[in-house]
Amino acid sequence: MQKSSGMRLERRDASPRISRVFKDKFKSAGELAEIAREMGRQGRRLVLTNGCFDLLHVGHVRYLQEARALGDALLVAVNGDASVRALKGPGRPVNGELDRAEVLAGLDCVDYVTIFEETRVSALIAAVRPQLYAKGGDYTLETLDPGERAALEAAGAGIRLLQLVPGRSTTATLARAAGQGEKKRMRLGVLGSGKGSNFRAIADAIRSGQLDAEVRVVISDVAEAGILELARERGIPAVHVSPGKYRTRLEPAAEAEVVRLLKEADVDWVVLAGYMRMVKAPLLEAFPRRIVNIHPSLLPEFPGLEAWAQAVASGSAVSGCTVHYVDSGMDTGEVIAQKTVPVHPGDTPATLHARIQEAEHVLYPAVLRQLAGG
Repeated sequence: MQKSSGMRLERRDASPRISRVFKDKFKSAGELAEIAREMGRQGRRLVLTNGCFDLLHVGHVRYLQEARALGDALLVAVNGDASVRALKGPGRPVNGELDRAEVLAGLDCVDYVTIFEETRVSALIAAVRPQLYAKGGDYTLETLDPGERAALEAAGAGIRLLQLVPGRSTTATLARAAGQGEKKRMRLGVLGSGKGSNFRAIADAIRSGQLDAEVRVVISDVAEAGILELARERGIPAVHVSPGKYRTRLEPAAEAEVVRLLKEADVDWVVLAGYMRMVKAPLLEAFPRRIVNIHPSLLPEFPGLEAWAQAVASGSAVSGCTVHYVDSGMDTGEVIAQKTVPVHPGDTPATLHARIQEAEHVLYPAVLRQLAGG
């Protein structure tokens, strides 16, 4: 007998457990390919997303609603039981593939459902050729599976990464149900003004499992700052807060808005990553000893702007970077950790700065990992 999701459904079709809604929405890969072709001819878009969807929660529902809004129909590809075990371990799934698929089919925002056996959705992408592919913000374009990327490019499908709902996950739900409680991850709010290279290093450390944390929100005082675009690419809320009339700090109303956004995102640590504003009382009082910064020198040497240029001008033989707690002064907070960088003969401010940044990208995630561990 042919091994396919459609055949399995047919064998159980007479069961009263299978609702009419599910049967109407369940489609084989061949049927979906024809649907996608017809939609393409009409200038309409079929959106594909995939996952285990073991225990449906509000994070799933919001994600699926947002995915549906991107096109004219939403196809949800559900991992078969064997692939869930391969991905999640022998204790999963909690619910079988038909039950999971039927629950999804009951949502108004879901137009079609199918089940696939593989751990990756590459073959289904190649067969169906959807117009758009949606994935959760815990992925980036760089960390999508290469096979899936290749299949999407061959199909001419666009890719959209969607923001996840912080703190909502099947794993956490199962832990609470088991009475174990959810392991509390470090919840970060990131403030930055520039390109966001340190934010990228932190996000990459989280993605690779080196840092048990999550970035809940990224805030910038510069509307076109690169750090905001990096956050959006990762599905992380990215917000511009206009600083007001001052050059080195925020106006009180602006700082109050930053505090509100951080509190609303339920962060427990505030991370400054190239943030070019002094932090004042509202933030310091809202997050006492919970705001950290990285500075491109071995503090207390060379505080302030362009510390790398100060090091070259002074003839120093060594420079580096410092992670410190933030207080009301200019780079005067208690030092947490430092990493040295030699100043080479012939160094320019630009060459020294580049090497200091490499050290920062190692030191900052390491310090946050240390703080996350208490």
